Amino acid sequence: MKISLLIPVFNYDIVALVHSMKSAIGKVPEFCEILIGDDGSTPEFREKYRSLEDASVKVIFSEKNIGRAAIRNKLALEAKGDFLLFIDADAMLTATAEVFMRNWLPLMQTYKVICGGTLYHESPPGDPDKLLRWKYGKAKEQLRATERNKHPHNSFSTFNVLIDKSIFFKIRFNEELKQYGYEDRLMGYQLKKAGINVFHINNGLMHDGLESNKEFLNKTKLGIENLSKLYDDVTDKKAFSKTVRTLVFYNRLRFFRLTRILAGIYIRYRDRMEIRLDSSDASLRLFGFYKICMFCTYREIHRRKNILPVF
Repeated sequence: MKISLLIPVFNYDIVALVHSMKSAIGKVPEFCEILIGDDGSTPEFREKYRSLEDASVKVIFSEKNIGRAAIRNKLALEAKGDFLLFIDADAMLTATAEVFMRNWLPLMQTYKVICGGTLYHESPPGDPDKLLRWKYGKAKEQLRATERNKHPHNSFSTFNVLIDKSIFFKIRFNEELKQYGYEDRLMGYQLKKAGINVFHINNGLMHDGLESNKEFLNKTKLGIENLSKLYDDVTDKKAFSKTVRTLVFYNRLRFFRLTRILAGIYIRYRDRMEIRLDSSDASLRLFGFYKICMFCTYREIHRRKNILPVF
């Protein structure tokens, strides 16, 4: 069975990552190719990606930005391998590429969807402007496989995942989601509904591209907007809600009729909360409260006007 490595990218330098990964081709016979999906990057970055092309590396270009889901689907269509290994462009190896690739091989006969995990540096970033993203990643995303396997579908992540191609084409990424946020949870939910098992192992990649506090807060807003759309669109809201902590809290709040109060808190204190979160003593508890208040606001305005606000 062959593995195709798929790297979707938009305006990010992946030269070192691709060279590192390419070193395993030939050493691991199952590893057959690297496909780079350029999602409408600038000419400067396009030239960097084009310079990486050779017999084992191919770049799939998109003239415009088509979104995270669509570029992944496009890469999958071009892949030759029986298994698709998706990794994010800001991932970094913690061992050799050969070791990383070989760690998947014993499991491919047994499991069809295998998540390798996400790692973060032990020490906080020297730049306090990136502290919130690091804190969140360390606390919520860097989990041992034993923890992730307790709720395997809820912990599904496309940051570093190996998927049987035949399984992937039964699910695919939802191309209606054009922006950042919760597409992983949607696919985890879809895999669970389809009765497809997800297995987690300790074969992590380092998340190296930490966003600034402001960038992370902006991405959070996009994610919450996506989550509100997904909540309207999924057929089994009860099952989907169990996969997302924000929705678990939201349904409790709605039961006690407290959602309007939290929406009011968000509208009144949003700026103050964001100032606190964009600081060296950013609190994850405050960040969680900020997210649920924002989600309540989206749901309340959506309910009243049938539109989603832009904050």
